[in-house]
Amino acid sequence: MQVSPSKELSHYIKHYLFLDNTETAVQKFRLFSDGNTGLVFSVKSKLISGINKYEIKEYLPASFLYGQLNGFKDLYSENEIALIIVVFQPNGIHQLLGIPAQEFHDSIIPVEDVFDKKITVLQERLFDQNNQIRAELLNSFFSSLIASKTTSNQFLVDHSLSFIIKNKGQFSIKQLVEYTGYTERHLERKFKECIGLNPKKFGNVVRLHHFLKLLKDKPEDTNLTTICYDAGFSDQSHLIKDFKKHTGITPTEYVHSTGKLTNNLIKRFSVS
Repeated sequence: MQVSPSKELSHYIKHYLFLDNTETAVQKFRLFSDGNTGLVFSVKSKLISGINKYEIKEYLPASFLYGQLNGFKDLYSENEIALIIVVFQPNGIHQLLGIPAQEFHDSIIPVEDVFDKKITVLQERLFDQNNQIRAELLNSFFSSLIASKTTSNQFLVDHSLSFIIKNKGQFSIKQLVEYTGYTERHLERKFKECIGLNPKKFGNVVRLHHFLKLLKDKPEDTNLTTICYDAGFSDQSHLIKDFKKHTGITPTEYVHSTGKLTNNLIKRFSVS
């Protein structure tokens, strides 16, 4: 279930996701980059970050923040889970907290290390509520962060994001430099600070998800090669290589996966 945040938060938060999985066998989930940072509340049981050959499990915090991902991360559950995911805008977490986004890059961080003690109260209140109340609690919590923050000038980053998203990730750094009037070095520094990725890497993620949208909406008689070119890839082998780098699977495997919880979170299989 996807819920939009309050209007005043829409510049910072893309949406809230409420996901439930009732399986009690060990399940494997794959999370890959969608260009956004996320905050996960696991309100029933903790997720597991890894299971070694001796079946020793490494548990994640009950609630955690994940930054921009280099590729993909595999997570596991061994009990019924209920996840609340706050999906931030690409530069939303930096705007809310003022912390350089590269500090979260490819990391999973306990929420207590990022937010103040109020987050502990929020976690407890989210536990035994319906999703409508949960969305209201989240809106209230993040609205209080806006009220206590100082306004920062985000024009350059907002302007650049708009350009990249409008062009569906198909652009050159030279074009972005000409569009903004800033040097490549300055743009790279601002993107790493505000988003956690440089402009080109962020553009690659945008292009990949544009491909996924085309794939999802394609007419039955459209083949993969056509979609590949429409999404801006030079050929199918380039697409498959880039897709596997981000997701660990091929586009065909993604299409036939029946465990898509969101565009960038897939339930892979039960672990025996």
